[in-house]
Amino acid sequence: MESDSSSLKRAASEGPRATNDPPTTDTANDIDAYMAEQGEHSLDAVTLMPPPTPPHDPPANLTPTEKLSYVTQRRLRQMQVGDTWYIVSRRWYRRWEIACQGIPDKSGPIDEKDLGPVDNTPLVDHDANLVSNLTEGVDVEFVPWDVWKAFTTWYGPATHPLPRSVIARGHLGEPSLELRPPRLKALSLVDSQSDGPIGPAHNYVTLSIKDTVRALSRELVASVSARSNVPHRIWKIQPGEYAGSQFPASKLAAHGAELLEINDKAIEDALIEFDDPFVVEFQQDGKWIADQTPTMPTSAAPSVPPPLFGGDDFFSRLTKSSATTSVTQVQPRQVPSPAPSAASTAKAQDSQLAPFKSFGFSKNRAPQEPGTLGLGNMGNTCFMNSALQCLAHTKELTDYFLSGVYQNELNPDNPLGMGGAIAEAFGALLHRIWAQDSTSTSYSPREFKMQLQRFAPQFSGYQQHDSQELVAFLLDGLHEDLNRVLKKPYVEKPDWEGGGDLELAQLAQKSWHGYMQRNDSVIVDLFQGQYQSTLVCPECQKVSITFDPFMYLTLPLPVTKKWKHVVEYIPWDPSQAHVKVPVEIGRDSTFKELRALLGRWMSAPPENLLTLEIFNNRFYKNLDDNVLCGDMSDSDTIVCFELPCNARQSRLYKKKETDPFILPVFVTDLQAVRQSYSYRSQTNFGHPFIVVVDPEQARSIQAIYEAAADRLQRWTTHARDLFTWEEVPSVSVDSVPIPVPPMDSLTEIKENGEVVRVEDMDVDEGDIVDEKAMIQDDATMDTAPNGIPQIVGFKKDIFNLRLQAGQKDFGTGYSSYSSSSQRFESWETRLEEIENGAPLLREMDALYCDFDENLKMYYFGDEASHWEHARWTNTSWNMFLHPEYAEAKKAASEKQSKGLSIDDCLTEFTKEEQLGEDDLWYCPRCQKHQQATKKFDLWRVPDVLAVHLKRFSNSRALRDKIDAFVDFPVQGLDLTNLVGERKVGQKLAESGIDIEGLGIGNVEEPLIYDLYAVDEHLGGLGGGHYRAYALNHVNEQWYHFDDSYVTKSEAYQAVNANAYLLFYKRRSNEPLGGKTHYKIEEARLSVDDVVDPTPSVDTQLPTPPNENVAPTFVSQKPQNSGWRTPASRNRSTPSSSPPPLDELPSFEESQHDQITGLNSLLMDDEQTFRFPSSFKASPTSSNEVEADDEGAADHLRGLEGSPIQLLEGEWHQLSSSSPSPIDSDSNPFSDVNSQKNEIVDNDEIPRT
Repeated sequence: MESDSSSLKRAASEGPRATNDPPTTDTANDIDAYMAEQGEHSLDAVTLMPPPTPPHDPPANLTPTEKLSYVTQRRLRQMQVGDTWYIVSRRWYRRWEIACQGIPDKSGPIDEKDLGPVDNTPLVDHDANLVSNLTEGVDVEFVPWDVWKAFTTWYGPATHPLPRSVIARGHLGEPSLELRPPRLKALSLVDSQSDGPIGPAHNYVTLSIKDTVRALSRELVASVSARSNVPHRIWKIQPGEYAGSQFPASKLAAHGAELLEINDKAIEDALIEFDDPFVVEFQQDGKWIADQTPTMPTSAAPSVPPPLFGGDDFFSRLTKSSATTSVTQVQPRQVPSPAPSAASTAKAQDSQLAPFKSFGFSKNRAPQEPGTLGLGNMGNTCFMNSALQCLAHTKELTDYFLSGVYQNELNPDNPLGMGGAIAEAFGALLHRIWAQDSTSTSYSPREFKMQLQRFAPQFSGYQQHDSQELVAFLLDGLHEDLNRVLKKPYVEKPDWEGGGDLELAQLAQKSWHGYMQRNDSVIVDLFQGQYQSTLVCPECQKVSITFDPFMYLTLPLPVTKKWKHVVEYIPWDPSQAHVKVPVEIGRDSTFKELRALLGRWMSAPPENLLTLEIFNNRFYKNLDDNVLCGDMSDSDTIVCFELPCNARQSRLYKKKETDPFILPVFVTDLQAVRQSYSYRSQTNFGHPFIVVVDPEQARSIQAIYEAAADRLQRWTTHARDLFTWEEVPSVSVDSVPIPVPPMDSLTEIKENGEVVRVEDMDVDEGDIVDEKAMIQDDATMDTAPNGIPQIVGFKKDIFNLRLQAGQKDFGTGYSSYSSSSQRFESWETRLEEIENGAPLLREMDALYCDFDENLKMYYFGDEASHWEHARWTNTSWNMFLHPEYAEAKKAASEKQSKGLSIDDCLTEFTKEEQLGEDDLWYCPRCQKHQQATKKFDLWRVPDVLAVHLKRFSNSRALRDKIDAFVDFPVQGLDLTNLVGERKVGQKLAESGIDIEGLGIGNVEEPLIYDLYAVDEHLGGLGGGHYRAYALNHVNEQWYHFDDSYVTKSEAYQAVNANAYLLFYKRRSNEPLGGKTHYKIEEARLSVDDVVDPTPSVDTQLPTPPNENVAPTFVSQKPQNSGWRTPASRNRSTPSSSPPPLDELPSFEESQHDQITGLNSLLMDDEQTFRFPSSFKASPTSSNEVEADDEGAADHLRGLEGSPIQLLEGEWHQLSSSSPSPIDSDSNPFSDVNSQKNEIVDNDEIPRT
């Protein structure tokens, strides 16, 4: 996924912008006119620096090469806040570059004069709005406005001009181009009782996020009416789709209307987001329309409870800073908040553990099930919403924030953190999501997004982003904001000095201890594990082992997308046939890997193979080590030449003085030369080839000619006629006869191009004297009795050998506009320039074999004759199928039918591989960089395992997504055999070593994980849509989160081909979270006795609007008065059974069962705690707490109308004394790596 702001030239936003150029004068009138055209009526409508000094008009009479230089130099200029840059379609820009460079284009010749104006049609939709997911260098190019002025001057007015402002992003104020400025909906208020907006389609207003709310109000008024002098006010209503432009006043209250406060705050600071709707109300006869509407609320405001905390908390501060307020007719929504935060340099000391109240309770709407709040899409923010839902349903993390513990651990002075802002914003959002009495079905997390883009400008705007990148940033940001280490000491990383398992465990423990000296937070306690990285030097076999922490596990998918192609392979030996070789290799493989494959198949040294692309009878591209196979299209002609020397396509090759010259040779028609400038018009034909000339040969023009002729014999069926022959006596016992065609194959070419046999022709004088004489001599020689023909040498003057300098990369830099590259150099000139005896050739020389029409016809033919004598046509190539290719095809077919599992991904992750040439490792023993072998292993795994399936490939120009289905278990993912700490610990324990001192815990408990959330991605790279599945730990129900729409789901539905991020929780008999767990328990035990009886109410799930779906209700449950800690009833082992009850409750009683209830922490009349149930299908942890009083562990306590709840110790005592046999049903780890697709009992939770 590509980020808006991955460089200073990238940012995000959307919307139509003006099509005019920036102002060219500094006069106020011109500026006002320009701003008006931009949709802004005065200079203060945008937050820009003074306009730059206008450039001079670009010169009009430049050559294409000069135009390219003019643009290239100006594009190097850095962006400055306040500048205006323009978006240009990459498709048009690339054609312009090709035309200016004179490079032959595969789509056809491009003349710079016929290029036409800039055309941005591919970048906009039918409403002329910029489309989403654009990447610089792939979809678009950015140019400063003087370059844009040059384009319009040279080629005419553009189609869909797209000017954009450079704004300051984030708290560091980095210059960034605002690609997609917010587009806002503008409607007008009318006195109507209709059900929705009426009239024609509404207008849009587009401004920069740095524009002020005051400027926005002017634009909104101007967009709906010209009556700007009439008293008016502006309502902000809930986001949604509004068909018409006239909004009925009777529906203001139903759409949450709030008056827009006119001030000078920036739009982004006012929490105004993309596509937000606004309604402009004009006074009629001195009265407001809304005041006259009978359905509007009266001035008596509804009863609203006071803020839970003092109103100075983080959430309230954000609310106060928002740009909305309300009048007496429409009360503002009260925004709830968590515990108050302290000053910037102090932590909050007091945390009130009270239920979070939404204050949005309505008697007409049932409260929503906690944890089912949808998150509104604010313009391509689905990547954020899905990630937040997954993290919000991480029970241990949620408990940490809802308990208020995080307030005591804020570290605002951490220079690596965000001043606590990210932690506070995330905590406030969790309070909303898990509110007990909220009637809202969805909420747009504007406050969180505002804080996010402050510290991570790459997530600014409205472009699509990678959900995994957000999770990584958020976890890291939360870690630093909540880091318990206030002053980080310097810690030196330990080195591996050799040894056995004990020394390995000691190194791992020392590495982890050093890391913990600088990093200690809830994120470390829950999410962080430890890698083991092993490097082995291929030369001295030195082993280097390091241990590093990880926060999520990125697993490669062993489904390599294949690049399939047919490569033309040309052996160096002319007696070996040239063949076409079908290959299949990974799309992200380089041509170095392809040459290694071909070398193995063809028994040739890979370093002697030269790969090139051919187009239009020339070498078009040098396919060296750095070129990816996936960059090539299916129709490209790729040729591989075998050479007798190193092909020198590796950047690591060191040139030697004795190296031969490797030159491209092109076959051309001989045409007249314009002697005045030494230019010539040439037409290439046939197959270009490579000649290798050693320094000794390079001293003679004849030797160079013969080297070219030698390579040429492969490409003609009349190869024997390239040579001069003579007779040798047949009596010599040492002579070896050379097989030659029969006598009648000797021919002569007439002036008219006619080809005749020697025996049949009359010997007459003609213009082609030399050719006839040669053939006559050969005929005399070959007709002698008892003679054997033998090659004397190559015939002279078969072609005219010409020299051209400056042909870099085998002539692939050919340009029809570059005079230097088209100037041919005579051999006489070259002889004069070099020293006596020095080679005539230089690096980057190219050779041209010019054939006249008759000789061309004889040796090759022409297009009309379908090149009857040439050996480069399709019929001249044999197909070579290597057995390895056939086996690979068969294996791929079997693998596809077998399917892919997460175990395969883990195996691929731990597979040993060799480092690339660009990623060498410095061996301290060899004291040089080496291509070492590297292997990753899991050493320590966290309690909460976030797994990233690496579906996206984005290496240079290769942008793709792997859509393969990966099977993963919902329950019972077993990592026991993959974790090094566990295996080493078991060995050490068996040998009597104290493993606790090494930080190794219980080695007997298997490492089993259960799935609780999945972040999925639909669509392709750079776009698509994100959704999430998550298990609600309160009611043990799976839900599907599609932005604001939340529906019930089941676990097996999360296992699909769209799964991108997987979230697993470890099963354990001990509480999860370590230090964090005990801090949460301390907060629970310190809660005051708060009694807030709340009537039981029905709850329902949010459903999409306008859907005829009956609301889904859950059974009434008693509400808890204190802070609610959802009890986790993990069904990872549904077959496990708790101790038998004395009396089973009836169905009606079970509806109020505390196991399925929402409350998890109650106070009885004696003010003693009643903990949540400790017996569950699988003992997980964080809920298993110690008793607060000594007597609680000595007896069973029951709740009226509820099953008996047991403390942890009592459950172990009961289970150990139970006479029930131990079988797979009672084993909490019996379903290892099995996927249980449980169907939710409809009797427990009614569904629609």
